[in-house]
Amino acid sequence: MSAGKKSKQKSTRRLSEVAGRRSEKSGLPPGSLVHIGEPSEDNPKIRVITFGKKIHDDFELQSFDAIEPLLKSGQFLWINVDGLNRVDLIESLGKVFSINDLILEDILNTTQRPKAEILDNFLFIILKTLNFDEQTGETYPEQLSFILGHNYLLSFQELAGDPFDEIRTRMKAGIGKLQSSGPDFLLYALMDAVVDNYFVMLEKIAEKMEIIEDELVADPNKSTLAMIHKLKNNLIYVRRSVWPLREILTRISNSEYPFIQETTRPYLRDVYDHAVHVVDVLESYRDVASGMIDIYLSSVSNKLNETMKVLTIIATIFIPLTFITGWYGMNFKDMPELSWEYGYQMVMIIAGAVAAGMLAFFRRKGWF
Repeated sequence: MSAGKKSKQKSTRRLSEVAGRRSEKSGLPPGSLVHIGEPSEDNPKIRVITFGKKIHDDFELQSFDAIEPLLKSGQFLWINVDGLNRVDLIESLGKVFSINDLILEDILNTTQRPKAEILDNFLFIILKTLNFDEQTGETYPEQLSFILGHNYLLSFQELAGDPFDEIRTRMKAGIGKLQSSGPDFLLYALMDAVVDNYFVMLEKIAEKMEIIEDELVADPNKSTLAMIHKLKNNLIYVRRSVWPLREILTRISNSEYPFIQETTRPYLRDVYDHAVHVVDVLESYRDVASGMIDIYLSSVSNKLNETMKVLTIIATIFIPLTFITGWYGMNFKDMPELSWEYGYQMVMIIAGAVAAGMLAFFRRKGWF
């Protein structure tokens, strides 16, 4: 998929997510499996990584029959699904892992709010990844769903491409505890990558804010106001996507969930601290964006005042000049100056002297 087409699809997705798109499931019973999101012509890809003390295998799944032997092998299993447009494929995968239709419904509905649900045989989490397009100034979301079981982790993505390539590289290189600590530690690493990606996005937003601030000081115009409003809308949207993450991390790090080891909980609490930091930065950015509107209004008002000052000075200078020309524009027959040879030159000299004197007076007062 080309970058332009993907950006266009994401833009449409963002607008549809704000609206909710619940009308697509109107009248259907709970648990109805319908993909709510942007349609795609690409077939979903399922990537399987088996690991333990080391990565044993990394391949693209062709048949669901291969999953059962892997589950019985005693190895840890990470199955990543890129694309949600094939409902039958998601349903088949759900049957293999005994995932009920209500959970599958939430996975296929890409307008879900981030949340965590603790069930008897697995932990279900929905997150949002966010990408900031510097050209359009828009923030584009993508839904991530995780299902953590006893010895497996399932991850579902709307589109191909994610912030997890570095994690795969570390797993293959045997760096850190990813291979030997189990799928719960892998879940932590993936969530940490999502939160780290938030910081990358915030840096790009900060750069955009600096550009807007420079324009506010130099030459604010209507396009500047439009950029400020777009920035505020983006920050509101980002906050709505990030804020629930704190609750999710608090819940899973403090609960007695059997599939999360005690050694993993401190790492989850560390991700919680990072999420709180993201929220704090977002709040400060929102305050700055709100202040930008005040600065814009002040700048426009100052510009208007400067314009009015110039026009007032010009009008003030022409008041005595209008009086002089009006005075000598009278058509009385016996006005002695009318027949004077140097009358015209004298009126011009007087008018110039009056204008120069008034300009000197205004400059002395510091009015321009």
